[in-house]
Amino acid sequence: SASASASASASASASEKGEDNTEAVKSLERILSKALAKRVVQMKSRHDDIMAILVQGSAAAGASSGQSSDAKELTHLAPVSRLYNDFISTVEEMESIAELMEQADGDEDMVQECQEEIDALQSKIEEFGAKMQEAVLPKNEDDFGCDAVMEIRSGTGGEEACLFCGELMDAYEKTSKGMGWKFEILSTAKTDLGGIKEAAVAINSSGGGGGGYGGFEDDKAAGPPLGPYGYFKFESGVHRVQRVPVNDVRIHTSAASVAVLPAPGDSGANADLLPSSELRIETMRASGAGGQHVNTTDSAVRITHIPTGITAAIQDERSQHKNKAKAMKLISARVRDKVLADEAKERGDAKNALLGGGDRSERIRTYNYPQDRITDHRCKESEFGISKMLAGGTNEDGVVGAFSPFLRDMERKELLAALEEEERRNSRPEPKGKKKRK
Repeated sequence: SASASASASASASASEKGEDNTEAVKSLERILSKALAKRVVQMKSRHDDIMAILVQGSAAAGASSGQSSDAKELTHLAPVSRLYNDFISTVEEMESIAELMEQADGDEDMVQECQEEIDALQSKIEEFGAKMQEAVLPKNEDDFGCDAVMEIRSGTGGEEACLFCGELMDAYEKTSKGMGWKFEILSTAKTDLGGIKEAAVAINSSGGGGGGYGGFEDDKAAGPPLGPYGYFKFESGVHRVQRVPVNDVRIHTSAASVAVLPAPGDSGANADLLPSSELRIETMRASGAGGQHVNTTDSAVRITHIPTGITAAIQDERSQHKNKAKAMKLISARVRDKVLADEAKERGDAKNALLGGGDRSERIRTYNYPQDRITDHRCKESEFGISKMLAGGTNEDGVVGAFSPFLRDMERKELLAALEEEERRNSRPEPKGKKKRK
């Protein structure tokens, strides 16, 4: 019958596809681990399946929503498919040159020329391996398409800690502007000497700028550039400073804590995350130094997220509407951060020991002024020239860019180790049940 014939055809096609995938994995294993080779082939296969669905369903009515979802997944899979196709083409080219070299027996010039081409292609294949590894590793979408909200607070050390907070915030502002991003101060609490007790800032890409990822900044196959959250996220933690204050002769140890949160995107997402029924919005008169508007108008705004008890209070602006907008931006980031943390806890996610536990109370970096040295305790790297690095802005001259490549490399190794472990678990044979005694 026709149905039986179609079923047999589909079965044969699936069998052929399985054989092709096995051969593809073997081919990729010359440059990748078995786990990554399998992942590349699976993503390539999924890319081809989606392309076939989009082609077949382009004329079908009512398929737009499904196609939109498929198109988004296709964007993620396309770099892997491109790299895979280029890899296969290069391997085939190298094999054909190897055959030509065998046929050129006795022609030394031809043999030498073929060998040079093979060596060049082999180097190209090894580059594909590094790029494929980068492209297939799981990525946090917030790293690429998400703005950031950063909170900086002084810790132990009194006024000296507050002064260091101000220096850190200045360094982050220079870095943000160097990347082409907007640096907006949401709230600050300053001391009489100009230090900062605590501050909250928003870093907004506005569709511009971006940091490289994985060392392939100029290659689209490596993925999109990092957004503000992805670029600054490794700054979360306790920053310790050791130096002699201006009013003393002894070395003091102070600390500042930094929390980098992914900022929710459009207002629609905010409405889903923070429905108005879950918010309590209060207005009050601003307090502290600030001119004639202080204590005369209800410009200060405090927003409370009732289910979690999280609050955000802003009084920096004269306008109540501006303070409310800033408070909404801050509380949205705080609530979303808690939601993501709770979801990760439910899944049982845990950071590997390489990057630490991700706890924001964890000491991540020491700024030793007597030795003019900054040490990051996660990647065990040190850089000299504190003042230059705090003023450096972007790239390796700045305090963020100096350490982020090492930290991203550690993150990649953790992801790779997780994939390898998953592959080992999946490839283990089922434990045999104990035979029952007669």
